[in-house]
Amino acid sequence: MQHLILGGARSGKSQYAEQLAEASKKQVIYIATGTAGDEEMQERIHKHQTERPRYWQTIEEPILLADVLSQYAGTQNFLLVDCLTLWLNNILFDAQGNYQEDIFLQQKQSLLEILPNLHTDISLVSNEVGSGVVPMDKMSRRFVDEAGRLHQQLAKICSHVTLVTAGLPLALKH
Repeated sequence: MQHLILGGARSGKSQYAEQLAEASKKQVIYIATGTAGDEEMQERIHKHQTERPRYWQTIEEPILLADVLSQYAGTQNFLLVDCLTLWLNNILFDAQGNYQEDIFLQQKQSLLEILPNLHTDISLVSNEVGSGVVPMDKMSRRFVDEAGRLHQQLAKICSHVTLVTAGLPLALKH
């Protein structure tokens, strides 16, 4: 099963993905894509780390997501990627906010090519960012546009797509 889980900030999407992982009774490989660019993000990452079961394996990978998925795919594992929007930001822009088209195109294509060939259960958590107002600046508009395109492409590949709002999952594709 390949499951795309979308939702807004603090919607319950990560908790829902974690419940699916736990219920699978498989070895959970938690793939964290966030980086600690400031103190507040460091605190968020630490909170997530302490809330996860200790018997889950955590892999921190901000860029080479397809490589990690390939390495840990297997019928005995449940892969949980949290989150695609942080990963998308990491591959779209460098630390100075400069667009890095080569890395973006290569990493996105690698993900889209590997997913249909993975023989493992996987949940991909991502923020639904396109439901608000159109951002004022070019960089933010690019991010929202690319997130929307990525979600559409993943929704075609994944067997399940769920939107989580207020902690309530709504199956969009099942």
